[in-house]
Amino acid sequence: MSDRAGRVVLHVGAPKSGTTYLQSRLHRNAASLAAHGVLVPRADAADGPASLAFRAALDLTGVRLGRGRGYTDGWWDRLVAVVGDHVATGGPAVVSDEAFVRADAAAVARALADLRGTGATLEVVYTARDLARQLVSGWLEGLKHGGTRTFGAYLEAARDGELGAVRAYDVAAVLGRWAEALGDAGRVHLVTVPPEGGDRSLLWTRFLGVAGLDPAWAPVEAARSNDAVGLPEAQFLRVLNERLGAAASRGGRLHAVVQDVVREGLAERGSPRVRLDPRHAGWVEERTSDWLAWARGSGVDVVGDLDDLRPAPVDPATWEDPDRTVPAALDAADAALAAVRAARRR
Repeated sequence: MSDRAGRVVLHVGAPKSGTTYLQSRLHRNAASLAAHGVLVPRADAADGPASLAFRAALDLTGVRLGRGRGYTDGWWDRLVAVVGDHVATGGPAVVSDEAFVRADAAAVARALADLRGTGATLEVVYTARDLARQLVSGWLEGLKHGGTRTFGAYLEAARDGELGAVRAYDVAAVLGRWAEALGDAGRVHLVTVPPEGGDRSLLWTRFLGVAGLDPAWAPVEAARSNDAVGLPEAQFLRVLNERLGAAASRGGRLHAVVQDVVREGLAERGSPRVRLDPRHAGWVEERTSDWLAWARGSGVDVVGDLDDLRPAPVDPATWEDPDRTVPAALDAADAALAAVRAARRR
């Protein structure tokens, strides 16, 4: 990895694996990295600088997440052109967005062909977190965007293969597609997220090592992180979403207001965390073991410890059910509903 010339480091996911943190830090240090010849592709200020990789990923994969073709068409070609102009000078580029994780075999083949056409050498990076925490985080993220599905129903859908997010967490399927297309598993890098309570800075240093970047080139800390809510806030938020209906969902007229409620009133309150239902621990552990066995035999470059991806056990005696909403949460949801509507009118 010492030869950085002409390399494109493509960070393809997984969702809920520290991607927001990594992207924020890359973009906040884009100017500093550029001074050392490293490109972090960015859109114009009017489009939102971080949107170039995001829109390009949606265009490449054809998964628009409720956005029209006008939002995505042509953005992959635009990204390739920007990257190609840079690698022609000999410098490396780092592109990160978890929406790339949805690339099927055809999209992967197109990505490789287009980037190779610029003269670039591609390295693929996938950050992975233990499946139990990913499932919890995925459910909570849905609540922040109007979701009303119970945690129990969410876990059952994940177990039965009815949840698209779980396909994005499938280490073997995602990395297998890229490794096969590249023809060199050593250029596919699996970076593990430290377990809960571990050294959070390890994710950044592990990512930098794969990308071949000096930590001194990116000294500014990340500005953004996902707003984490605890168990009682999750109970409240699900009831609030039920009261608001479609207005709380992405594109709904109250969605932005609900985001403010989460950010300013519910996030990071030190509440007990939502944890995996122990009744689902068996299949989660079994699936994790299958993925780790694949990683050990695949030849992909593992950065970190594969045991980081083993879920921590949950004691059934102390587990609290986030679907057991207490009456106080119903009263609070009604009060918040009135406040949200008042804020919307203002």
